[in-house]
Amino acid sequence: MNTIGRVVSYEHLGALDGPGLRTVVFLAGCPLRCKYCHNADMLHVQAGRETTVDEVIGEVERYRDYCTGGVTLSGGEPLLQTAFTAALLDALKKKGIHTALDTAGSVFAPDVLEKADLVILDVKHTDPQGFTDLTGGKLETTLQTLDYLRAHGKRFWVRQVIVEGITDGAEQLRKLKALSLGAEKLELLPYHTMGAHKWKAIGIEPPLQGVPPLSQEKLQACNKIIENNL
Repeated sequence: MNTIGRVVSYEHLGALDGPGLRTVVFLAGCPLRCKYCHNADMLHVQAGRETTVDEVIGEVERYRDYCTGGVTLSGGEPLLQTAFTAALLDALKKKGIHTALDTAGSVFAPDVLEKADLVILDVKHTDPQGFTDLTGGKLETTLQTLDYLRAHGKRFWVRQVIVEGITDGAEQLRKLKALSLGAEKLELLPYHTMGAHKWKAIGIEPPLQGVPPLSQEKLQACNKIIENNL
């Protein structure tokens, strides 16, 4: 296929972005500007290398015997490159490869959501103002995506990065659990600083500079709130 898009990189044998060991394809471009972004080098579409669907499929098939779980399209925000992502999902399906779409739902693209075997939805914050303060975007579009997934019986997971003082509040976490109704999995991810150098590489100081990585103890406390409705 000759559909053209922009890809930043690939990760093979990925174990954290969907079931099994997977190839993760990182697509360039994102409409959000999350303060904790660990892929700041992917924010602009032009950051990626121009490539075709056939080239991506070729890269995937080189590792297919090892990445038996399938392929996850991530970013950035893969739904920003709507036509390219749709074409990739179609091509992967024809090859019999399981697909996951790792998205913040910041672009509402139901036709693309329908093509994925699994959607991993990153709900950045459950409060509209908190969402805007953290990402510069609007919670409304994420909720629209979430409503679509539930209404159409799509398989989906919900994720959220937990940053101390921003997304670790009990009320925020309770809302997250409520929003996750119908999800096969709800996963809390600890904020880390491993992507700070990527902000500096594009000439920007990390927005959360000075905020420490989330401790395992704090993560466990947040999970306890989710599990026990505290």
